Amino acid sequence: MPAFVICGPTAVGKGTIVRQLIARDPKVWLSVSATTRTPREGERDGVDYYFVTPEAFDDMVDEGNMLEWATVHGVHKYGTPRAAVDRAMAEGKKVILEVDLAGARQVRASMPDAYQIFLSPPSFDDLVDRLEMRGTEGPSERKRRLETARVELAAADEFDSIVINDDVARATDEILSIMTQIK
Repeated sequence: MPAFVICGPTAVGKGTIVRQLIARDPKVWLSVSATTRTPREGERDGVDYYFVTPEAFDDMVDEGNMLEWATVHGVHKYGTPRAAVDRAMAEGKKVILEVDLAGARQVRASMPDAYQIFLSPPSFDDLVDRLEMRGTEGPSERKRRLETARVELAAADEFDSIVINDDVARATDEILSIMTQIK
């Protein structure tokens, strides 16, 4: 069974859908990213992230041990360690990689058998409403995220499947159905 990439724009509900997938199927396993930032209060190494030094992260990249990675906001590096994904797949788990568009493209190059799912809002206006209702970003950050979302939405056809998140339960059902059909 391949790994499953889940990608989509800000506020589309990726995290909510992934939590539902995990709750509804005990074989679903979410990849834990590595990061060079320090843990926030309550975060646990190996559970929330693998917290590594910048040097250790660079070594992982140089040795080809990352499926995808990026420097975020020009400061900290984040990436998907290959070994944990390979181990989970060998154990027969349904591996999910929740990544951004650049990460999905890197995974396509480093793991071409991964099945890529794009999670889309019903409309751009719906996405704007969701982001505003979330209330976690100021106006300039919302504007930046929506500009990025336009680019991401334009790339949806790069993915193996597009799932519209018009209803969390329905979208979760559709993704579980895809995961069952893809071997």
